[in-house]
Amino acid sequence: MPPDVQTLVNDFVNQLKKRKIEGSQSIAKQAAELLRSVISQQRVPHTNQATALINAVRAVGEQLIAANPVELAVGNIVRRVLHIIRQEEHSLKTDAVAGFGVLAASDDEDDMERDDRPVLSAAAVAAAARSTLRPPSLQTLIEDMPASAAVPPTSSSGGESEGKSRSVDKGSIGRKLKHDVIEAVNELIQDIATCYEQIAEQAVEHIHQNEVILTLGSSKTVLEFLCAAKEKKRSFKVIVSEGAPRYQGHLLAKELAARGLQTTVITDSAIFAMISRVNMVIVGAHVVMANGGVIAPVGLNMVALAAQRHAVPFVVLAGSHKLCPLYPHNPEVLLNELRSPSELLDFGEFSDCMDSASGAGSLHVVNPTFDYVPPKLVSLFITDTGGHNPSYMYKLIADYYSADDLVVKR
Repeated sequence: MPPDVQTLVNDFVNQLKKRKIEGSQSIAKQAAELLRSVISQQRVPHTNQATALINAVRAVGEQLIAANPVELAVGNIVRRVLHIIRQEEHSLKTDAVAGFGVLAASDDEDDMERDDRPVLSAAAVAAAARSTLRPPSLQTLIEDMPASAAVPPTSSSGGESEGKSRSVDKGSIGRKLKHDVIEAVNELIQDIATCYEQIAEQAVEHIHQNEVILTLGSSKTVLEFLCAAKEKKRSFKVIVSEGAPRYQGHLLAKELAARGLQTTVITDSAIFAMISRVNMVIVGAHVVMANGGVIAPVGLNMVALAAQRHAVPFVVLAGSHKLCPLYPHNPEVLLNELRSPSELLDFGEFSDCMDSASGAGSLHVVNPTFDYVPPKLVSLFITDTGGHNPSYMYKLIADYYSADDLVVKR
């Protein structure tokens, strides 16, 4: 790998380890741009061009996934790029076979039009027919052929030119593969960049007049979705659960109010008390698993249970870069991570209780980041490709990934 590309990889790995990049969309977009650089700088041999690109992407992808295993969007992008390489290779092979068939057909037509090709004598055919009752055999016909016609003349210069043309074709195919892969990755980057707009365009189909929408925490996808409905002259109210202990819901409520939406902030413990007034729950997702389950900010499983208890639709918004081909039970999946206890308790005030060296009982603080929402609690997924039932997600995800790339490690 060239030194400048390795520097880019190391910088991105450090950012992932230190959690300096916020948001799955930003992480996915930067990961795709990095892999594009890796592919563009990768030297492709004359043979097994796709294998060389796959190995290069896997080598980098393994580092990126290990840097932050909880950020599954990184693995999703690595697998998407690997699938793109396989698709483009298959497409090129299909085109080459089709072109070869057309070329062979044209050669046959040329041969039929030739006047100087060797013709077997009628006497040879008649003699062979008289010798037996069966039609003349190929061996009988060949024996009567002139020696000059039996072996077509060959020239060394023709063989050399054919070998040169084959090497040129292999080189051009390698360059064509890289070009097509890079173009496809550019389309992937564009899809990631516009996923908010693609999802928001569907808002008017799902949010109706005078409805009450409940959400939890802060999500850029949810923000754009609700504001898009507001721009279409939909009048509705939004209830925002604050999303303790980080209280990201406060930021979302402030932004919604600034854009002219009627917004109410509630505590997380008040969700069951307020859910009976709600027409629909709309939330974002950290990642969507292959079984339709959702890894989402902590507290959303409680919201989903409350929605199911009161028969309120539970709608999840997620860009295609958040669709993961893995299942929750896969060993490659790290479902959760623990955040700092300081978000819950002040170390100074509770330092005596947290001292395990003292004889008194110690106080432990657990601050998980994510919840897992099973697919049976989800009513609808809205992605940049449209709305889908949880039972359909596995089929949608299968279109984006190859079964050979579920495990990225070489």
